[in-house]
Amino acid sequence: MWTRKGDWLECIIPALWSGLTIEQLLKEVWAASKKLAHRWRMEQGVKLNGQAVSWQTALREQDRLQFYAYEPEPSPIIPEYRELSVLWEDDHLLILNKEAGIDIHPSEPEQTGTLANAVAFYLQAQAILTKIRHIHRLDRDTSGAILFAKHPLAGATLDRMLARRTVKRTYIALVHGRLSPKVGTISAPIGRDRHHPTRRRVSRTGARAVTHYRVLQTFPAASLVELTLDTGRTHQIRVHLAHLGHPLVGDTLYGGQPIFHRHALHAAKLTFRHPFTNEEVVCLAPTDDFPVPLPSVYSQEHC
Repeated sequence: MWTRKGDWLECIIPALWSGLTIEQLLKEVWAASKKLAHRWRMEQGVKLNGQAVSWQTALREQDRLQFYAYEPEPSPIIPEYRELSVLWEDDHLLILNKEAGIDIHPSEPEQTGTLANAVAFYLQAQAILTKIRHIHRLDRDTSGAILFAKHPLAGATLDRMLARRTVKRTYIALVHGRLSPKVGTISAPIGRDRHHPTRRRVSRTGARAVTHYRVLQTFPAASLVELTLDTGRTHQIRVHLAHLGHPLVGDTLYGGQPIFHRHALHAAKLTFRHPFTNEEVVCLAPTDDFPVPLPSVYSQEHC
């Protein structure tokens, strides 16, 4: 059980973590960064049953472990009100359903109008003045579920989970043509395109990239495809599908036809084991902004 008390978070230690030392829980289970661990050591930012103790102290079930989780941090992000579609949140995490046509974060100082600006405002209203920590990214014109951490410890452990591929992301895309076979894996390294500042391409010298796909529905000249990723390269889905000769509808950067006002890609589902409560989190992100109706399993909000 977790309880927020001002800038502190308190955890009642469950049987699962009984016997671990404070240091093991912080560093091995939750992947606290060296910088954060050092700051908490120096400033007594971790307490056990209200007292500063050695981090080698073994935890017991029902102990109260407290963290200075919401220490104010300087941030270049200017808070700006924008209505957000919140799929799920608690004291650690925030999952939003991003609309298409908005950048995740500013690309230059004092820029506003991005999702990060809106999240800064949203968290500030909760008296959380930390840096904005998005755990993964979505392109400007990609809609759907995106995960944020509300404090640095959550950010560190979620970053590790993403690297270990225990945060599962499922996408839906509408592509030109009919894919064959209907289930497959695209394993092709991706690198920068020397002839274009933002475009990527399949390259023998690029970074490893693996995309799994499954055709959900076919149309006379298009296919509705479900995709999952083993890696998270920039533009990975767009590059891989274009490489197969089936670019996303609307994705003019990679050869798609402009018959839809954006590239037809939606982050429909996010699944992971919550690092602090151990519950399974499954979030579905519905959208009305797609060229064809989504399958019923993806058409209703669920978390």
